Amino acid sequence: MFVILEKIGAPSDLRKLTFFQMEQLAQEIRSYLLKIVSRTGGHLAPSLGVVELTMALHYIFDSPKDKIIWDVGHQSYVHKILTGRREQFKTLRQYQGLSGFPKRCESEHDCFDTGHSSTSISAALGFALARDIKKEQHSVIAVIGDGALTGGMAFEALNHAGQLGTRLIVVLNDNEMSITRNVGAMSRYLSRLRTDPLYFRSKGDIKGALQRIPNIGPRVFKVMERFRDGVKYLLVSGVLFEEMGFTYLGPIDGHNLLTLTEVLERARLIPGPVVVHVNTKKGKGYLPAERQPNVFHGIGPFDLKTGKPHPKGPAPSYTKVFSKVIVQLAEEHPNLVAITAAMSEGTGLKEFSSRYPQRFFDVGIAEGHAVTMSAGLAQAGCIPIVAIYSTFLQRAYDQLVHDVALQDLHVIFALDRAGIVGEDGETHQGILDLSYLRHIPQMTVMVPKDQSELVAMIKSSINYSGPVAVRYPRGSGPLIDVDYNQAEIPLGKGDVVREGKDLAILAVGPLVYQALDAAEQLSVEGTEVAVINCRFVKPLDEELILEWSNRTGRVLTLEENMLAGGFGSAVLELLADHNFKGDIARVGIPDRFLEHGAPDLLRKIIGLDAASIVDFIKAKGWS
Repeated sequence: MFVILEKIGAPSDLRKLTFFQMEQLAQEIRSYLLKIVSRTGGHLAPSLGVVELTMALHYIFDSPKDKIIWDVGHQSYVHKILTGRREQFKTLRQYQGLSGFPKRCESEHDCFDTGHSSTSISAALGFALARDIKKEQHSVIAVIGDGALTGGMAFEALNHAGQLGTRLIVVLNDNEMSITRNVGAMSRYLSRLRTDPLYFRSKGDIKGALQRIPNIGPRVFKVMERFRDGVKYLLVSGVLFEEMGFTYLGPIDGHNLLTLTEVLERARLIPGPVVVHVNTKKGKGYLPAERQPNVFHGIGPFDLKTGKPHPKGPAPSYTKVFSKVIVQLAEEHPNLVAITAAMSEGTGLKEFSSRYPQRFFDVGIAEGHAVTMSAGLAQAGCIPIVAIYSTFLQRAYDQLVHDVALQDLHVIFALDRAGIVGEDGETHQGILDLSYLRHIPQMTVMVPKDQSELVAMIKSSINYSGPVAVRYPRGSGPLIDVDYNQAEIPLGKGDVVREGKDLAILAVGPLVYQALDAAEQLSVEGTEVAVINCRFVKPLDEELILEWSNRTGRVLTLEENMLAGGFGSAVLELLADHNFKGDIARVGIPDRFLEHGAPDLLRKIIGLDAASIVDFIKAKGWS
């Protein structure tokens, strides 16, 4: 089935193939992607769209000598397959298997770890400058999507690279535009003309000759330049890049191998920064993904014949619950607005955007802008809810501090994908937010134990003052039936969900249920454990925590966050300030980045499941 693909052990093997064989290989790669990703889940549509582009890059450039840096990394699956990881690809996103993103520890062909957006051009410029300092000659290529180009960091890097004039290639993978035949033919013609070495040499010769003519020479050349630029504005869509100092090539058909290789070869020879604008079709080659590229951008295991995801359990996800409650609140509060950063579907705001399009704002991949814009909305009398993934809010830390908290503005942050996310790995685990939020003055931080408590917290946050963060996990919660008529929670108040005299477990989030399971197991053996659902990481329910800590003399904190600076640290500080003389221990994420794997497996490995909690308590001699 994979006759040609099985012969590809390294990128250099591509150069042994005819273009007819290359076309066959592209089909085989798509079939292989579908076979594996339908079982493992992953970022399918982006990878299906860059099959020919990836092949052309590896055909023209000599990786790992030449450096190819993939922005975000959603589209790196084909790169992995072509760089000696075809067999490993079967373990994609599984614990101790192949990562879904480029990782230097996997292969020398992955020269830079990625996972967050808009970083590739900055990193590539760093590689290019280091190459020049060391007087080396290899090429450096950044591959960035049109969505990632909305990130401000990408523009900062383009601006700097254009100013420096460093030899650098930026491949813009544009999978949103479609080009008519006439425009495409004109673009290909202009690309050939403007990348012909004779064009650059003759342009330089003409400039040199004219500048040697006294008085009139430079003026004549300027007139020629103005005329050339005028024509360019009329005919070429890449004027922005040209004005920033880049040679612009394109747009070109990203599924035409011959055109791709021709243009990339020309780009390789240009002595300065180049943008190669490539049009691709997201999900190409698999009809369900072509029809619904957003669904297949990142998808779980699915039925290959129908394209339908495998059925999940009956419990609704936290995201769906948030989606429903925010629509309810919008009916009651006409000044409530919702903001997201290119994640309207992922954060559950699609329904809100349909019902209240004038009150919904998707800013693109620009988290810092989203937060500061929300600060402006709040100061002007709106109630902004910023729905964003936990790991992506890290990108707006200064805006959180300077623009929201410092002014004590009422902005609500709905942090989806908090805690252990799972298969997307280190770059996407939301395990830092409790630490980076709780030390910001004015900030309120809440963690619901289940979907019903999420409802209560979102409702409550409307009536709190100052900045509020509600962080909740990915996927389904423990409840099948969700109560949408929850009463509001008094600010900073926890809840005793189980009483006990021998030990108090203080937990936040869904770990409350693990604590309850552990308490049941220990009860059978004669140890009575109190379980406190603290709910608030900031402000803590100091009275409740001190009462149960002193009553039992033993305290264990549980959190799905890094131990450094997190919930447990807050409890330690409180008890230290009140001269607590008993025993205290913390369980959470250890001091390391957490690799990819199924969430339940990762929790077991780091000791956050009920059985591990029981073992930990026994090892401490507390039972």
